[in-house]
Amino acid sequence: MKIIEYEECTGCGKCKEACPKGGKIWTIDRKRKIAIPSNLEYCHLCIICASKCPEEAIRIIRDDNYEKSPEIEENP
Repeated sequence: MKIIEYEECTGCGKCKEACPKGGKIWTIDRKRKIAIPSNLEYCHLCIICASKCPEEAIRIIRDDNYEKSPEIEENP
């Protein structure tokens, strides 16, 4: 999961440029001056976008439970 602090985002597009899947994930709204992660199913949570954001407007939150399939049991 990503969290965009829209108050801090300037819509510069550095996140989209840096992201390996930028064209699929990021939409830059030039009118509202914000970046929108619109297709997160392609996101690998690599944090490149967050590390390149000059405004530090992107927060990556990894939820371990989100990535685990309910059918898979962990080894004891």
